[in-house]
Amino acid sequence: MDKKSLTAVARQQLKTAASASSGRSSQTIYGGHTHSLRQTVIALTAGQSLAEHETQSEATLQVLTGTLILISGTNEWKGSPGDLLVIPSARHSVKAIDDAVFLLTVAK
Repeated sequence: MDKKSLTAVARQQLKTAASASSGRSSQTIYGGHTHSLRQTVIALTAGQSLAEHETQSEATLQVLTGTLILISGTNEWKGSPGDLLVIPSARHSVKAIDDAVFLLTVAK
C-alpha cells in the first residue's frame, strides 16, 4: 500500500512550474513504462499549454486546481476543480486559463 497526498503533490508541482521557464512541471506518482497504468500530476501556469499531440491509449484528466481547456479540433471542454475529462483519441492539447494542476491517467 502506498499513499500520496494529491493536494501536496499539486502544490509542489505548481511551485516548480512557477519557477520553470516553460511554466510547467510534472511528476509520475504511479506506474510508468513497466505498468499498464500511469498517473502523472501535471502543473501549468496561467496561459501555458501542452502542445497538440495524440494518445494511443485510453486516458482521463482530472482537474485538481485551477481552470483549463482541453482542445481537440474545433471541440473544447472547460475543466474546473473536481471535473473529470475523458481525453479523445484524436489529436488534442491542454491550455491553462489560470494556474492549473491536473491528474493525467493513462491505461496502456
